[in-house]
Amino acid sequence: MVHFVIMGCGRVGVTLAHTLDESGHSVAVIDQDDSAFRRLRSDFSGRKITGVGFDRDTLRHADIENAYAFAAVSSGDNSNILATRVARETFHVPHVVARIYDPGRAEIYQRLGIPTVAAVRWSADQVLRRILPEQSIKGDFREASGRLILGEVSLHDGWVGHGFAEIEAASGARVAYLTRFGEGMLPGPQSRYQQGDIVHAMMNVAATHEIAGILSKPPVKESE
Repeated sequence: MVHFVIMGCGRVGVTLAHTLDESGHSVAVIDQDDSAFRRLRSDFSGRKITGVGFDRDTLRHADIENAYAFAAVSSGDNSNILATRVARETFHVPHVVARIYDPGRAEIYQRLGIPTVAAVRWSADQVLRRILPEQSIKGDFREASGRLILGEVSLHDGWVGHGFAEIEAASGARVAYLTRFGEGMLPGPQSRYQQGDIVHAMMNVAATHEIAGILSKPPVKESE
């Protein structure tokens, strides 16, 4: 079980908070409006932090320094992006995502390596896929026999610069396609994983947890 920080206690933030809390994770929700926390269920066990989500002291109060992931899902694009950058660049949170209302702006930030979800195609499931990697293991597609699944996989930063062929050999998954700078592409024989890439791979259903475990850690160095 890990710690999550959510900025914004609207309908989106509440859905995420309840889902993570029910899964047994530690959750802290930040909102400027103290009355927003009334949307949370009475049995919500997480922390409620009143403050500005990109303020460093507020984030520290939410235990951002021990956070596994940060989701900025308030109603303000600028606030979401700023808070996400602070979480990633100042506190080095490994998994971040920002909800953006303007699709054009979302593409710009995607090109900067900031995972975004445009509101026009937003759902809580899409955000969860970016902050809770095992959630994506449910997949986007399952073939008829039920043995193979296509899903988004999360890679440790240690894989940056490594070829997709090496990633496939280590994990047993087969990279189907990736999204880079907001555009889909098919990796070639010489293609290498870049920071910000969203990778979709075909996997054996029985091996999904093992694959997720391998890719969530840096590649094993070969002994000399």
